[in-house]
Amino acid sequence: MSSQLTLNLVEGSISFNFSASAARDLQQAIAQLMERLKVTATKATPGSKASPQQPMEYRYTGDVFLEIFCNPNIWSTPFAAKVLITIRDASIRLTTEAELTRLREDISQYLEQIG
Repeated sequence: MSSQLTLNLVEGSISFNFSASAARDLQQAIAQLMERLKVTATKATPGSKASPQQPMEYRYTGDVFLEIFCNPNIWSTPFAAKVLITIRDASIRLTTEAELTRLREDISQYLEQIG
């Protein structure tokens, strides 16, 4: 069963049908991304670089195609990170940015609402 997920973007928001299992998968992908961001944020010694981390590339196909991408190597902290979001269906395509922390909150709130 799908319910409406609302993602708050840098400017505005978008709502679309999204399943609870897909939301849990996305929540897990975000948790893994947060761990990668923490690795890049904590350098072993001043002036050294952390080993490059894999980007997050999440894809979902349902009523819409959703793709979320984030390269953890370019953000100084998890709180500064932004993700690139692409949502499309047969008639429209939207590509925009969203704050990672806001995306995490939106997914958590969605999962709480649908129980």
